[in-house]
Amino acid sequence: MAASLLKTSSMSLRTKLLHQTGLSLYNTSHGFHEEEVKKKLQQFPGGSIDLQKEDNGIGILTLNNPSKRNAFSGVMMLQLLERVIELENWTEGKGLIVRGAKNTFSSGSDLNAVKALGTPEDGVALCMFMQNTLTRLMRLPLISVALVQGWALGGGAEFVTACDFRLMTRESTIRFVHKEMGIIPSWGGATRLADIIGSKQALKVLSGALKLDSKLALSLGMVDEVLQSSDEAESLKEAQEWLNQFIQGPPEVIRALKKTVSSGKELCFEEALQTERDLVGTLWGGPANLEAIARKGKFCK
Repeated sequence: MAASLLKTSSMSLRTKLLHQTGLSLYNTSHGFHEEEVKKKLQQFPGGSIDLQKEDNGIGILTLNNPSKRNAFSGVMMLQLLERVIELENWTEGKGLIVRGAKNTFSSGSDLNAVKALGTPEDGVALCMFMQNTLTRLMRLPLISVALVQGWALGGGAEFVTACDFRLMTRESTIRFVHKEMGIIPSWGGATRLADIIGSKQALKVLSGALKLDSKLALSLGMVDEVLQSSDEAESLKEAQEWLNQFIQGPPEVIRALKKTVSSGKELCFEEALQTERDLVGTLWGGPANLEAIARKGKFCK
């Protein structure tokens, strides 16, 4: 029954992007040549993107380039795509925490790469590459949280907008410094920021290059909670406990919930309803559903 429902769905391109993993916004039809971009990024080494997958279904993605405040080198951008692909194929996963090493989130792009990729064509190609990657991260069927410790600047600030939720330590700061660099956000950050805090507040934040400390970020709705501890290990533990309250249950249910919300956010109303219908068909009468029915009555306690 579920298979026949899926087959009869008439899906738009955007619906297909949400339904299927491994699909990106841009391809050769948009003038984007991924392999050429990868060859250029490979020339700028340094740092790493580390992924740890816990038995409880939480992945921990760490931006690791502390000597440069976790700025993204070219190789790190390539590794980020690799880690996102790995997460797309992690069927047991339910949640994701994104953090930076050594109590700092990220200072954005490594200036060595920025200076070397100085033409408008280079800029647009890099823009499409990172928009592809962060959109795929945003659409992961995992409930994601950005743990902001220290500074999240420029591209680092853009990165936090690609997560479902944001947590900050008390002394941390988020700042979109793009205007002061003579550019605008290019990793999709402006679009996502407007969705998170509204277009009027987003315009203030971007045009003023405002420093969003934890108090201001919380009042704007930029972050969901300010953590008690600023210690690196303790704040990670707090973030795991915070996320854990939202990922209780079978992976297939949590993942379907995330997909449904993503569809409602990105698709037109009718397409979102159709996606919800298709996802119901994958769960109704399944193991988790039957087990819950067998426990009926317990939800009232």
